[in-house]
Amino acid sequence: MNKAVFIDKDGTLIHDVPYNVNPTHIRLQDGAGPCLKNLKDRGYKLVVISNQSGVAHGYFDEQSLTPVWETLQTLLSPYAVTLDGFYYCPHHPRGTVIPYATPCTCRKPMPGMLLKAAEELDITLSASWMVGDILDDIEAGNKAGCRTILINNGNETEWRAGPYREPTRHVKSFAEIANLIVT
Repeated sequence: MNKAVFIDKDGTLIHDVPYNVNPTHIRLQDGAGPCLKNLKDRGYKLVVISNQSGVAHGYFDEQSLTPVWETLQTLLSPYAVTLDGFYYCPHHPRGTVIPYATPCTCRKPMPGMLLKAAEELDITLSASWMVGDILDDIEAGNKAGCRTILINNGNETEWRAGPYREPTRHVKSFAEIANLIVT
């Protein structure tokens, strides 16, 4: 049984800079490195799950996400952490770039990215967690069958209730996550 922690990127793992693909603007959230090291040492796979609608809107192309992935790996290397996967959704139904301007099953709050990662990385979803800073992250994790953690850092602005939008746990910072998951 392989367990994982799926992590939203913008606003959760890194500071939120809207539509950013510039590696010089990517900064880890406080406590992210030690937290992920703790989880990795406990046998969790670490997988980034991110909506990247900037592709559908024409702000950047898919190839621009490769340096983002590489930068995340570089920023985590001092903590001896390697991410096991980086999954992103380039779609948005109101986008302007064909073929990305379409509804899909991978864009959070849909669970498609988690399901794909689970299949490709042999992950047991019921033994895994989804961590995010907005309720769309939580809904995707709950729909996939994971337990969920909302980092209540002020990024959720809508607070729309729904059957899959209640997190398993709430935390205020990234530093609280590892202890919560491992206990």
